Amino acid sequence: MEQVYAMNLWGKGESAFYSGNGSHDEVLVKPYIEVVRNFLKAHHNKLSVCDFGCGDFNIGRKLLENAEHYIAVDIVPALINYNKTNFKFDHLEFQCLNIAKDKLPEGDVVILRQVLQHLSNSEVRSVLNKIKAFKYLILTEHQPESNFIPNKDIISGQGIRLKKNSGLEITKPPFNFKFETRKELLSIPVPDGKGVIITTLYGIQ
Repeated sequence: MEQVYAMNLWGKGESAFYSGNGSHDEVLVKPYIEVVRNFLKAHHNKLSVCDFGCGDFNIGRKLLENAEHYIAVDIVPALINYNKTNFKFDHLEFQCLNIAKDKLPEGDVVILRQVLQHLSNSEVRSVLNKIKAFKYLILTEHQPESNFIPNKDIISGQGIRLKKNSGLEITKPPFNFKFETRKELLSIPVPDGKGVIITTLYGIQ
């Protein structure tokens, strides 16, 4: 994923690390922040949050005040170093990890915003197996609007399944993710007409 930032494959922003319109377009970001904040604020005791694939932290920084502890993770070392320099709070921690291969930190809720869609099926399965240890999963995925075959395999990288008229549905084969509760929090048509971005809350334990 390092070449994504080195070659500005997701566009350019104010810094060398720009995580794309999905993390900066207010049409997509503002309602997402609202629903996630509402979920976090609904708990009398604040939850610890693990943000896997935190990117340039444009979204995570707006959720900090509602978390007991916030662990932001990404796979790109230079990006994590940039974030450590620019975002400093007592209850905030950055870690550089490969979430498909490395041991994950512990917490109450996992945020995966448009991350799994970039991973191969084998890596998605690895991540989902580890997430079973958490209480909640807030998952955001970019999918075709209708009539698509879910979970077509891809090579992990900057692309997603949309080009194959596919998208991730973790409750369907080959993943068959088990959960206690499920609630769709948000569904936003992509401004350019290419699909829809869906955020779903899973209660795992």
